[in-house]
Amino acid sequence: MSPTELGPVRPSDLIADRWANGRGRPGGRGEFKRNPQDASLARLAYATRMSNHMSRAEWAILLVLSVLWGGAFFFISIALRSMGPLTIVLVRLGLAAVLLWLWRLVRRDGMTLPAGSIPALFLLGLLNNVLPFILFVSAQRTIPSGLASILNATTPIWGVIVAHLFTADEKATPNRIAGVLVGFAGVALMIGPDLLGQIGRNALAQLACIGATLSYALAGVFGRRFNPMGVAPALVATGSLSAAALMMLPLVLLFEPPWHAASPEPEAWLALIGLTVFSTAAAYFLYFRLLASAGATNSLLVTFLIPVTAILLGTLVLGEQLAPRHFGGMALIGLGLAAIDGRLLGRR
Repeated sequence: MSPTELGPVRPSDLIADRWANGRGRPGGRGEFKRNPQDASLARLAYATRMSNHMSRAEWAILLVLSVLWGGAFFFISIALRSMGPLTIVLVRLGLAAVLLWLWRLVRRDGMTLPAGSIPALFLLGLLNNVLPFILFVSAQRTIPSGLASILNATTPIWGVIVAHLFTADEKATPNRIAGVLVGFAGVALMIGPDLLGQIGRNALAQLACIGATLSYALAGVFGRRFNPMGVAPALVATGSLSAAALMMLPLVLLFEPPWHAASPEPEAWLALIGLTVFSTAAAYFLYFRLLASAGATNSLLVTFLIPVTAILLGTLVLGEQLAPRHFGGMALIGLGLAAIDGRLLGRR
């Protein structure tokens, strides 16, 4: 099969070609043999792997991620009681980055990055951490954590659209298009009455969550480029979280200077520890492993499982309540995701 039969050439494909011809980082784990045909074979193998069903191990990672990220909405609700939203994001990102760097030092893992990857890590940190974290934390000041987690489940819907536009091997199928339409119907059911009634703050908070999910989808597709570059998933997680923390620091100093803030309550610090260790450091380590093996569309399916954990914690511990239309919207989003995954209408 020729390279042109594999679809349009993307920047990540060009990087893979460069490495396949022996012009990559000498001795790196991503280096191929010096055979021009290896570039085409590498692209074919990568495209084939992205289109396969997920393995049992990948489904297990998906389930663990749903618990870790579902708990994030719970931890954020507690921390917001005595901390500003920007401060929560900075502490979450900064401490998680420190933990991942310490883990790499203990394991004596290499920290060398290919040329040109550092700007890409900053852009990934912006799309995958800074923008969505700020939007979700700000939204949870006016909407329940369970509702935020349900809106977070629209991420795979955006993922289908973004992957279709910007990749050659994750194009939209009839199943996925049907899933997008059903999923957006679920979103309209949940936030439609608020928009029609012009309930400003609540509607804006829900739209902020939708904007965050679009940013996640863009990050999921953009993050695929690190695998052909030979950057290990753990290093992607460490680098992107570090870059995101650096971007958050001036925002906190400008808008929420710590010398003007009251001392957080002990429960807020406990929530931040849980948010940092479990919902950020451990979660992103697993996520980038899943992204490298299962692709952007499959990895984003985790967001439909997240509301189960978030709603249980919000209801049992925080006493939150959701309206029937929220559960109806979640059901439609679930049907849409089942269609996207191919299990509702059958794979084509």
